[in-house]
Amino acid sequence: MDCAHLVKASIIQGCHMNHVNVVYTPRSNLKKTADLDVGQIGFHRQKDVKIVIGEKKVNEILNQLEKTEVEWFPDPAAEKERRDREERSEKKAQIQEMKRRVKEEMKKREMVELRSYLPLMKVKNMSSNQDGNDSDESM
Repeated sequence: MDCAHLVKASIIQGCHMNHVNVVYTPRSNLKKTADLDVGQIGFHRQKDVKIVIGEKKVNEILNQLEKTEVEWFPDPAAEKERRDREERSEKKAQIQEMKRRVKEEMKKREMVELRSYLPLMKVKNMSSNQDGNDSDESM
């Protein structure tokens, strides 16, 4: 009803009328064809259209709504620059996180290699007691 009061108050002819029909529908339901005049629109599904009757003007509601009104003058160039800056910082953070993960993975692999016996188990470092090399000198 608040929105209906605002619509009625903002239309020049609506201010002078007792009752105004305010039509609500989702944007996807709007249908504009070439045969319609300027300012006319059609609807795809009449079922999705809701009509609210704007009754007599209530100044209390309008004054309360006007107090909460916020005007916003966007600067498209600044908004685009801010969005681009945020995207660049997100990408940079993702890249840093990926580098950190790779570094941790390399550290883990290095620790696994240090704890492994594979570098010690080379053929040239191995000898057999079948050669006559008995290293048991305690006997």
